[in-house]
Amino acid sequence: MSLHNLTPAVGSIKKGKRIARGEGSGKGGTATRGHNGQKSRSGYSKKIGFEGGQMPLQRRVPKFGFTNINRKEYQGINLDKLQSLVDSGKITDTVNLDILVANRLAGKNDLVKILGNGELKAKLNITVHKYTATAKAAIEAAGGDVVSL
Repeated sequence: MSLHNLTPAVGSIKKGKRIARGEGSGKGGTATRGHNGQKSRSGYSKKIGFEGGQMPLQRRVPKFGFTNINRKEYQGINLDKLQSLVDSGKITDTVNLDILVANRLAGKNDLVKILGNGELKAKLNITVHKYTATAKAAIEAAGGDVVSL
């Protein structure tokens, strides 16, 4: 042990000066709050989004239209995507939510809608939440079966 590697005991050193504990502490008087103004007073709390009196961003940005809080978002999957999965051998004759999640076309909590873009040659039994009219017609024309959840 020598002088250069001496350290104080753990917990014996206090971190920083205690403010507002009298003039003798070196941080008395205004207690680092400055002199006047709202932030120097007790009980001050700033509202969320307050920008010092400047018009806040939330109020500056134009708002229009209507947002339906009950809207249901569907994950769309086109027929050509299903046909490419058939061609690659990832699906055979049945398509349900578990198979779509396994192939990363939808999340496990997603609502799925089959869209009519592309051509379907394979006979598939598809069980998802919704279908477009063209998709339903194309699946049935290929000899497949359509079931809604």
